[in-house]
Amino acid sequence: MSTGAIIGIVIAVIVVVAIAVVASTEMRRARLRRQFGPEYDRLVEKHGGNKRKADAELADRERRVRGLSLRELTPEQQARYSGDWAAVQERFVDSPAEAVGAAHTLIWNVMRDRGYPADDRSASMDALAVHHGRAFEDYRKVQAVPTDSASTEQLRESMIHYRALFEDLTGLREGQAGPQRDRVAEIRDGSAGAPAVDRELAAENRERAAENRDAAARERDLAAEDGNRTADTPR
Repeated sequence: MSTGAIIGIVIAVIVVVAIAVVASTEMRRARLRRQFGPEYDRLVEKHGGNKRKADAELADRERRVRGLSLRELTPEQQARYSGDWAAVQERFVDSPAEAVGAAHTLIWNVMRDRGYPADDRSASMDALAVHHGRAFEDYRKVQAVPTDSASTEQLRESMIHYRALFEDLTGLREGQAGPQRDRVAEIRDGSAGAPAVDRELAAENRERAAENRDAAARERDLAAEDGNRTADTPR
């Protein structure tokens, strides 16, 4: 094989490797952008547009967070926190600022129960960015809102963002909790752990309610059919 042919093969291999490296970098960057959302753009801006530095910082953050022993909440914990959040929302009507403060405290209590390093704010915020990127971004923004002097509208927006992160952390977002949702509802409503007779009565009541809904649906269907027949009858 001639020297020229060898050089050509070497160049071709180098080009293929370079393309593979670039493709791998772009795929990793796309994943980071999807996962971290606006946080990725914020870091790129922080590093003067240098995407490599932003990639490296986020990759390092992921490595640190993987070392945490995070866990999901039990249905009992979910039910308790669901009730706590409902109480916080009710408080907002009369005391918006106090409610926002209570929501903030509640979120950090959830984080502590899930194994986040709640005593290390920086590490916890990094972990939130990794696991709850979208909700975290809005949460991070409202941290700068001065609760004591904020308007009611600002406090309302803070509560909305707090709720999004709270639902993410607890697994109580609609469609997120899966099979545990019914179990959580039972515990929250006090039917779990009740005497067997009470549980049977509760089950009967649920069945009766379902039957009533079915009957009402059938009546609506019959009424609709009667209306259609009346409309189709020649005059």
